[in-house]
Formats: sequence, structure tokens, C-alpha cells
Amino acid sequence: MSDPSTSPQTVDILVSGGGIAGLIAAAAFGASGFRTLMVDPTPPVVTGDEASSDLRSTAFLRPARDLFEKIGIWEALAPHATPLEALRIVDTVGRPATIRTERQFEGRETGDEPFGWNFLNWVIRRELARAVPDIPNVELRYGVGFKSLLTRSSEAMVTLTDGTMVRAKLVVAADGRDSPVREAAGIGVKTTRYGQKSLAFTATHDLPHNNVSTEIYREGGPFTMVPLPDIDDKPASAIVWMNKGAYATELLNLPPDAFNAVMTERSAGLFGEMKLASGRAIFPIITRVAERLASERVAIIAEAAHALPPIGAQGLNTSLNDLAELLALAEAHRSDPGTDAMLDTYARNRLNDISKRARVVDLFNRVTRSESDILQMVRLWGLKAVHDVKPVRMKVMQAGLGPI
Repeated sequence: MSDPSTSPQTVDILVSGGGIAGLIAAAAFGASGFRTLMVDPTPPVVTGDEASSDLRSTAFLRPARDLFEKIGIWEALAPHATPLEALRIVDTVGRPATIRTERQFEGRETGDEPFGWNFLNWVIRRELARAVPDIPNVELRYGVGFKSLLTRSSEAMVTLTDGTMVRAKLVVAADGRDSPVREAAGIGVKTTRYGQKSLAFTATHDLPHNNVSTEIYREGGPFTMVPLPDIDDKPASAIVWMNKGAYATELLNLPPDAFNAVMTERSAGLFGEMKLASGRAIFPIITRVAERLASERVAIIAEAAHALPPIGAQGLNTSLNDLAELLALAEAHRSDPGTDAMLDTYARNRLNDISKRARVVDLFNRVTRSESDILQMVRLWGLKAVHDVKPVRMKVMQAGLGPI
């Protein structure tokens, strides 16, 4: 234990949380010249075969790539990226699945490059854990986390779990859905539960994905396939499979051969036979939005600020929109990042976008998972209308890439 009587460490920015968002936040502030300390009680899991490995994937959209280039971490990430050239949406009903219609949204309609680039989450954490310590002004401290917070108009005083005291101009809460910093700042949340869970895993399949992400709709929720590099010379995808909670748990515990058969049927046979190529992880599906995004000397970002169903690559990309806004404001207030005026601007600018995005994703989830014949017809005609009317299609694609 550190001696609490020793002089506090002084930094510009204290980032609580060492997940993907926290690591990127630490890199961003450090690269911009702010003295930055990131703390997390748990070292990062940087392999795909541990019980706590994050088997989900993230499609980073163009604004995220632009941020990574500014920070100087894109060069480390790019070799592990699979480009997403298009989004294919397939509407199905029944068991076995019958395809009613499908539409494809082409990334190059909105720019001469892919929509985004996909990564396995544990790979992102591995590469960030290697790259971020080399960024000037950044200290990563694992095995110690946030304990308590005392703020005043000029600074925040944070006590860590080892007794260390840290003085910071700004505390950034990037410490997850159950954020201890958010709780210490007295910020509540509004949570919507759907009775759904998602399975996350990697699978191989007979037919190539051609760098197209595919979402297959049926009651229960989308079955989403996001392109990955080949595994043992077989095409591979990261899968997010949403279902009612009880059925998701049943699928989690199916023997691999039985699971493969059900998975192949759920994919409507579009990619031939599908086989598990990793373990399976399960996550609850919720929408959660913080009531406020800031308090005195504290900014709330990423899943501490919002958690959304895994639809349309909105989760982590929305988190990076938080970071980009906060970083730009801190750079504009370099002499004192974290003033009330700065944080009020951050909260106002981001809450509008987050609230709109949460409502859209919530509605989309309710329609896509519904067993109602009426809502299934709404889903069918809505897909056709969004895709087939070009101005609508372009607006939807642009909104998906950045703030609404």
C-alpha cells in the first residue's frame, strides 16, 4: 500500500478505466500534450482464449479512424483491420428461415473508402496495450483503481484503491456501465431492459464474406456477421447473435455440433456451413443513458455515459464521438481543462446526439426482434423505403457514420 501521507501526484487528466475507450482516451490526451494518468484495477486481457477474453468485435467507422490517425495509433491497429465495404441487410421469417428481401448499402456511396474497419476487441486491447505506453505524457497504472473523489472549482482530488492521492484538472470516467466515478459524482442513469442477451463469438463459413457485413433479421433480434481475416484458410466472421435471454443461454450451452447446425440455419444458409472458431460469450442487452454527462471537474464518456444494443456499430463509435468532443474542448481550454463552462458545453453538445441515437437504436431493436406480424411488415417495408429512396439512404448512412 502507498503511504497516503505522501504528496499527491499531479496530472492534467486522470482517466478511470483501462478498457478500449479508456486506453484510447489516455492516448488522445497524452498525444495532445496533457499529462495523463490512466488507472484500472484489472490488467488488460490480450488473448482470445481466456475466460475473461472479450470475444466481441468492433467496426470502427471513418471518424474513429480519423481520430486514431490524429493520436498516432492507427499505424499499430491498421494491420489487424478488415475493411467493411458494405452493409447487407437480409429480412427473414420462419424456421427454417425464408428470405423475404435483402438490400445492400455501399460504403463508397458516401466516400471513396470503406464504411469502416473491423477488429476483434481482444486484439484491439492487445495492440493498444503495446502502443499507448510509447505515447508521450501517458502513464498506465494497472492493479489500482478509483476509490473516492473530492472536487472543488480548481481541481479534483482522487483517492486510488492503494491509498495514492492524485490531483487532476479533469477526471474522465471511462470505467464502464457501472462506473464508480459516475456514482461518486452523483450522476444517475436511466436504463431500459429488453429481456434479451447477445452471444458473441467467431465462426468460419464455406462462402466468402467479400468484406461485406451482413445483418440477418428475424424475431428475437439480428444475427450480425462482421468480416474478419481468414482462419485456417476458411472465411471467418465475428458474430453477434441477439435473442430472448432464456434462448440465448440455451444456445450458449449447446454442444458445438448442435450449435453449428442451429447457427447455419439462423444464417439462412447464406454462407454455407458455419462452424464455431472460438469460445462463446454472453452479454445482456440494455439501453442506458446517464442523466448528466458532467459534474464539477468530471466528464462521463463511453459506457459510463451510454450503453446501446449492438446494432449498426453505434456503441464504441458513439463513445469515440464523446472523446473527440471532449478532447477538442480541452485543447481549446488548454490552460485549464475541466472548467464548468467547458464541461457544460461538452455535456450539452453530446447529450443531444446520444439521446437521439439511443432512441433510434431502441426503436430499431424493438421492431427487429418483434414476433408481431404487423411489426415484421413494418420492418420489411421500412428496409425497402430506407434503401430504395436515395436521399433517405444517403441520410441514414451519413447519420450512422457521425453525430445525428
